[in-house]
Amino acid sequence: MPTSPAKEGNPAMLAARNSWRCVMARDKQAWLDLMADDIVMEDPIGIAPTNPDGKGIQGKAAVERFWDETMSKVEIQIETHESFAAANESAHRMTLTTSFPGGGGMIVNGIFTYRVNEHGKLTNLRGYWALDETQIRPA
Repeated sequence: MPTSPAKEGNPAMLAARNSWRCVMARDKQAWLDLMADDIVMEDPIGIAPTNPDGKGIQGKAAVERFWDETMSKVEIQIETHESFAAANESAHRMTLTTSFPGGGGMIVNGIFTYRVNEHGKLTNLRGYWALDETQIRPA
């Protein structure tokens, strides 16, 4: 779905789009470069295998470990259905299709939000979805 010209220049919208580009290209360093040192990533929000204490992955070093332990092992395609931007935040209704090594995968439908600081660096990434609502694609 196209976005309005006002949304296109929003710093949070730009950061979100760049994040998606980096994830789909599997470009770890470019993805990390988009983030502030105090980034908090909650994907999904709440207690989950990627967020065992429910407080999110906190700090760039922890996010880098998450990439190395999780994201480096999968391919992710991102489809955006709707986007909204206000002030330093953006929200997107998206479908993430993850392919696992050796076959199979997972499809996640959710709302994903991005917040940036005054320098345009990502400070918060949040995913509103639940593990028990994902679609598993068999190998």
